[in-house]
Amino acid sequence: MLRNLLWATSKHDLYLMQNYSVMHWSSLLKRGKEVINVAMPVLPTLKYPGSFSRSLSRVQVSTMAVQDNLLVAGGFHGELICKYLDKPGVSFATKIATDENAITNSVDISYTSSGSMRVMTANNDALIRVFDAESFICIENFSFPWSVNDTSVSPDGKLLAVLGDSTECLLADAQSGKEISKLKGHLDYSFASAWHPNGQIIATGNQDTTCRLWDIRNTSKSLAVLKGQMGAIRSIRFSSDGKYMAMAEPADFVHIFDSQTGYESGQEIDVFGEIGGISFSPEAEALFVGISDRTYGSVLEYNRRHHNRYLEVMF
Repeated sequence: MLRNLLWATSKHDLYLMQNYSVMHWSSLLKRGKEVINVAMPVLPTLKYPGSFSRSLSRVQVSTMAVQDNLLVAGGFHGELICKYLDKPGVSFATKIATDENAITNSVDISYTSSGSMRVMTANNDALIRVFDAESFICIENFSFPWSVNDTSVSPDGKLLAVLGDSTECLLADAQSGKEISKLKGHLDYSFASAWHPNGQIIATGNQDTTCRLWDIRNTSKSLAVLKGQMGAIRSIRFSSDGKYMAMAEPADFVHIFDSQTGYESGQEIDVFGEIGGISFSPEAEALFVGISDRTYGSVLEYNRRHHNRYLEVMF
């Protein structure tokens, strides 16, 4: 199971999976509200010319993303569900892949250099699919030689990180899908990526229990290798100001690094249970950790300290 099932859209607003429900949680009101029930038939309420949409039911959500009022969820059987948070109902829902093992491993919401919003999906069928976020028409398919576990678009919309069942990670042109360079150094398959807000640094998380940082201006070797405790690095997030990077293992450990010290100092958070996702709040004042354990399921909030310089990197 992949680990992007929690997203903070403000310091007080979280979107997360709870059983078969996509929930909105308000930390101010201490109250949750169901946004989508994927146990029931998910029936799109809007019809988009040229796009194929259909009813889905009992979707096991494998990954999701929330950005600029759009929530996108992927499923274990190749499903894709899109909902605009300010509109009633689900905007788009379909199976984008039909292979038996066509899990939607990651979804990414981004903008092209011309300002158009795009949704990209990474699937086990070795394809990245690009959807227009207004019409939900699939406008591109990028094919790769291995299952794609994660994809993410650079802040300027020009580059695409492609990671999967290979020791190599790729940087590709976001418009054409054409390979630009290979990132070599990991020893196993990769599962997670994140771009520094400056667009020059890409972080990749791997089954070899490391996260590697790369400068896209010189990809011949990684800038740094950050080690986890026990498991694969399944989720990576940068704070919006670029000062901090957090990475999560499948269970029990979240690591925060200070980018201003070259990622040499930081903090380890030792929790209990499977980690369903991590997310910084947009203004970088809080870090949220989702625990997806059946018994101890919860959301943990860590707030940034300012009153003591030594503790500035603490959450």
